[in-house]
Amino acid sequence: MTTPIDAHQVLMTGENSFIRLSRDGGTTMSDRTSHWRVLWCPAGAGHALFMQGELTGGEVRIYSDDISVARWLQRTIETLLHAPFADETVPVVPAVFTREGDPRSTTVETIESDEEIIRMTWYDCLEPFILSAPPGTGGRPLGVLSTFTPAGSAQLSLNDEFGTGSIWLEKRGEHQSSSAVLAWSESWLAPRD
Repeated sequence: MTTPIDAHQVLMTGENSFIRLSRDGGTTMSDRTSHWRVLWCPAGAGHALFMQGELTGGEVRIYSDDISVARWLQRTIETLLHAPFADETVPVVPAVFTREGDPRSTTVETIESDEEIIRMTWYDCLEPFILSAPPGTGGRPLGVLSTFTPAGSAQLSLNDEFGTGSIWLEKRGEHQSSSAVLAWSESWLAPRD
């Protein structure tokens, strides 16, 4: 009988939604974000947003309500996803994170610091699917399980200035996805020693 228990070590569980915008269908990105809602990891629980693109003048910006969680994400996972987001010399800006809505209509994540308000909006969502990538998939040492709800449309703003790029549709296996995804119920995994 097959065991229902995954054999890997759990590194983190929570969410890692993202919006990636482009003017050329994804060949180059005009804006890129990685939004984390960490329910549990060795550094604790909290939120982080990693952002880079035209809205930030090309610079990487990091916002968080728990700097230890942001730095743990940089060292452990963001280094595998987008190397510029793993630069620990970038300061972490304190911020408050809130969510409204759900994938059936519109989901909005608002990130507010003393000087900035960032809004990430996903809507026209497509059918959700489970992403299952065990450690070693694509050459990555870590694995991930996640419920992906791709958005058919998305919007990104910083202090009421809107990203001018667009999302693009892409396939993930047999499933229609896009460059803007609500990635909820996400767990990152490592092989056990």
